[in-house]
Amino acid sequence: MRHRIYVPLALAATVLLTACSDGEDDTAADGPTTSVSAPQDSGAGATNEPSDTKETDDVASSENPGGIDPAAQKYVDAVAAEDLDALVAAFHPDAELTDVGREFTGHDEIRDWADNEVIGGKLTVLKNTPKSDGTTLLVRFAPGGDGGFEANYEFTSRDGLITKLDLQYA
Repeated sequence: MRHRIYVPLALAATVLLTACSDGEDDTAADGPTTSVSAPQDSGAGATNEPSDTKETDDVASSENPGGIDPAAQKYVDAVAAEDLDALVAAFHPDAELTDVGREFTGHDEIRDWADNEVIGGKLTVLKNTPKSDGTTLLVRFAPGGDGGFEANYEFTSRDGLITKLDLQYA
C-alpha cells in the first residue's frame, strides 16, 4: 500500500519542482530527455528577462490561451514523442520548409528531412512570439539529444496545419 502513495507524491514533487524552477538549465543533472518545454508568458509584452525563458510543462492548452499556435504545437509534440508520422501529419500536403537555405516541399521531402535530422533530437521552446497566421518560436534544438544550438522557427499555418516553416539560426 505504501508504494501507491509514493508514486503520486513523486509525480507531485516533480511537477512542483518544475513549476518552481528558477530558469537555470539543469538538463545535465537530469540526463537527456525528449521532453519539450515552453514559457508561460508569451506575446508582445515579452522581454529578455529570465522569466521569459522559464521552462514549464504547460506548453499550450485551452486553459492557456497564450500557448503555442496549435499547428506549431503539433510539431513540438511530435518531436518530443519522436513520432515521425505525427510530425509529417502536422504539415499541409503541399507545405514548404526551409532549413537554413535548404528547401523541402511536400510530405515526402519533409518526411526524409525529419527522419534524418529531427527525430531523436531534443527541442526546447525558449520563447513564443505569436503572429496573425502562426508563431515564431525561439528554440534550443539538440540533434541526437546532446549539444545543440538556438534557432528561430517561423511557423505559418492554415486550418490547423503548417503551410510554411522557416528555420534559421538565432
